[in-house]
Amino acid sequence: MATVLSRALKLPGKKSPDLGEYDPLTQADSDESEDDLVLNLQQKNGGVKNGKSTLGDPPEPDSDADVAGAAKPHLSEVVPEGFPSEPLGGLEQKATSSLVSYVRTSVFLLTLVISMVLVLLCAFLIPCPPRDLHSTWSRRLGSQGGGDLSPLELADVNRDGLRDVLLSFVTTRNGTEGGGGSQPTADLVCLSGMNGSTLWSSPLPEEAQDVTCLDLMPGSMAKTICLVTGTRKMLSAFNATSGKVMWTLNPNHLSNGTLAAPVVVLPDLDGDGARDLAVLAIGELQPDLCFLLVSGRTGSPVGRPVKYNIVGVGNLIGPQVYITTSGAVYILFGFGNIQAVALRDIFVQAQNRDSSPPSLQIEEPEWEKRRSVNLSELIDVYSDGVELLQLVKAPDANCSSLLITTRQGLVLLRGQDLTPLWKLSLQGLRSQPTPGYFTDDQTLDFLLQTQDGVGMKKMMVVDGGSGSIVWSHSIPCHMKETPTTSAITSDQKSVFLFWAEVLTVASLNSDDAPGAQPLGLYHLYLLHPTFPSILLDLTNTTGIVTASEVGINDIWKDAFYVTRTTGMSPDGHPTSLVISKLSLRWALMEGQMVQLEETTPKIGRGELRRFLSRIKFVDSPYQI
Repeated sequence: MATVLSRALKLPGKKSPDLGEYDPLTQADSDESEDDLVLNLQQKNGGVKNGKSTLGDPPEPDSDADVAGAAKPHLSEVVPEGFPSEPLGGLEQKATSSLVSYVRTSVFLLTLVISMVLVLLCAFLIPCPPRDLHSTWSRRLGSQGGGDLSPLELADVNRDGLRDVLLSFVTTRNGTEGGGGSQPTADLVCLSGMNGSTLWSSPLPEEAQDVTCLDLMPGSMAKTICLVTGTRKMLSAFNATSGKVMWTLNPNHLSNGTLAAPVVVLPDLDGDGARDLAVLAIGELQPDLCFLLVSGRTGSPVGRPVKYNIVGVGNLIGPQVYITTSGAVYILFGFGNIQAVALRDIFVQAQNRDSSPPSLQIEEPEWEKRRSVNLSELIDVYSDGVELLQLVKAPDANCSSLLITTRQGLVLLRGQDLTPLWKLSLQGLRSQPTPGYFTDDQTLDFLLQTQDGVGMKKMMVVDGGSGSIVWSHSIPCHMKETPTTSAITSDQKSVFLFWAEVLTVASLNSDDAPGAQPLGLYHLYLLHPTFPSILLDLTNTTGIVTASEVGINDIWKDAFYVTRTTGMSPDGHPTSLVISKLSLRWALMEGQMVQLEETTPKIGRGELRRFLSRIKFVDSPYQI
């Protein structure tokens, strides 16, 4: 009964020194269980063994032996007092448990080793894409030996996912003692987009005015080809991967003229699977213009030259290829004006036949209405002091609009029917407008720069939908023409980049600021349409920026800015040539904030940095 009472009250107990006695009120210090106490008590009084009495009689259902037998069914023999019990089944269970643990450990280690081997194989066999987030480098190419042109092109020539830098420049090399003095030579150089190292270099027979890289032969095995147009008679195609010359146009085909403009790319005219080319040559002694069709595969002429005698005064415009919505192909060109000629007409005269390929027989009615009254092949497009011509992407259309820079301002023509969409009167506009998305209407806007007094320029953004000025600011700048560029972000906005002298509180508020700042140091500023009252100072240079390009790293959604700068000697001659590359996402986080005007509420540095950290750049060409 004491045992039952102890269990009911759940009081810990302790064995009495007397046999069979139990004190429920004494605190138990023993590590034996309550059932063991009952079992020992019964064993000393003749007890049970394996759930049976020693006399062979079954135990009473209400006896303590029953309880003990239920609690310890695995006991098979009496254990001497003072020694712990160790059932035989427990040894078997421990052995089985040890074997299972050994197997589990072996399987885990084997799986871990296999996983490590697979990871190492993937690391060596599958190259990771190059991380270009902080790829900022500068490369000095030596002394510039003359040449006013600064062709710069970006193309992935080594297939590593990053666009490389191609450029042409003129250097001065010492001539022989008999020749006396030095002679200029031209080179075409390709620099790695990763670190600026030279991938290849090829000499040129003359200075280049343009370098254009593209796939002339569409297809799975197509290779990037770089077309180099010289200042006199050179037109060559280079393998962009190796830098080797694939073909060169025979200069005899341009015996009566020199190349007036960069080569333009046409559809496939001779059916050899490669896109063909057209060059515009100008006579040396007369203002005749001559078109020559060239095979993109071999570099041989596709027919004879075709001459046009045009009248005009001013800069040479074009040539540029324009494809209408219906598929008609025209070539735009002119002197101080814009005229068009159907590619069909050039091809027919070059081949000296009356028929043309079906793809060239398409006509655009609105363009054909503008032919001269004498049914001339030339179509009048625009003739009012044209300085520059750009083809820009039109919203909700598969053709482009014509953005024309004139001596009086800016004009945008609808490409379908050549009717003006808007005009902007603006004096002093000489540089090419930079397209980009500044407003929210998904129509391309334009960044302009005009002269605004001595040592000052005015930067402005023109709404592409209406022609109105939506942003403007005057900046100190003594460079005659500074290149401007833009890059598009994933939210269909554009960042605009331009060069100016240092912008401080004094330079923004004082009229005589240009003279207060030292000349020769120019800063690269970035304008984002979300924060029009703030400019970001990204980097600076002491040279003269002659060319710049923006490329996109599709893998990391980053943009990089490549500049070509030249130093100036005391006598005004160009000296060293430097090519630099800057990662824009990295520069955005490290740039200095320049407040153009106070805003309410005031924009904090932390808010701006959080916004800039989320910017991602995408590749979306502005022009068609």
